[in-house]
Amino acid sequence: MRALWIALCIMAAAPPAIAQQPRPTAPKVTRLADDAAQGFMWVGNSFFYYNNGMPAFVQRLLAGGPPSEFRPYRATMITMGGSGLDWHDLESYFRPGAVARYSFDADNNVVFNTQQKPFDVTILMDCSQCPIHPTLGKIFPDIVRTDARITRAHAAEPVLFMSWAYADKPEMTAELAEAYTVAGNANNALVIPAGLAFARVMADRPDVTLYQPDKRHPTVAGTYLAAATTFATLYHRSLDDNSYTAGLEPEVARSLRVAAWQTVQAYFGPGFADK
Repeated sequence: MRALWIALCIMAAAPPAIAQQPRPTAPKVTRLADDAAQGFMWVGNSFFYYNNGMPAFVQRLLAGGPPSEFRPYRATMITMGGSGLDWHDLESYFRPGAVARYSFDADNNVVFNTQQKPFDVTILMDCSQCPIHPTLGKIFPDIVRTDARITRAHAAEPVLFMSWAYADKPEMTAELAEAYTVAGNANNALVIPAGLAFARVMADRPDVTLYQPDKRHPTVAGTYLAAATTFATLYHRSLDDNSYTAGLEPEVARSLRVAAWQTVQAYFGPGFADK
């Protein structure tokens, strides 16, 4: 009995085991299926259209790289302020002769586009809380599945854009990252880890303001960082020597480009740049 009593005392005095935190889900898709993709349709909300549009930042980053690495790029941005993906009628955006039927050239002339396939890729972003909201989060997997199916029915490829946490709610970062990665894996879709890039810069460069005073929408620096993360994800290329700064101080712009590249390498895992 005395031996049993001693054993029980030892068990009672032992510290409880530390609960193991679940490991984040790893992305299965690490690159576009079509390396020659040129036509990109951005479907989302104000996070995309702030600062005259994130798609334009990506285009200027392409132009700011070495001429030998330039890639043709066409972008159409379809956004509604405050919207979730369930607000968008994605099927209607693929109507022949509708969206992207014409555009404007450098001299502001209307140019009628003749490409038979206006979109190779859809970049899809839900509202800033939707994927993790107690109610809206329940429909997030369904709307992603629906939009991925619609996209592929039109011979295009779906890509998910992982949005960022609010400035005063950093716990959103891991929740959004998990929701987007799980949805990406379920639909064989590439995920752009912009939210993880925001968290990295917030930790490493707190002197750089990524948020507007509302703590949600991006400053120019925030849009630049998200665009650089998009560039790095789509093209598997570092932006270390890129000349486009979006009017930011060169040192700040370079630090954001480096953070974007480090983020995608960490998210997609070893060998990302070689894939």
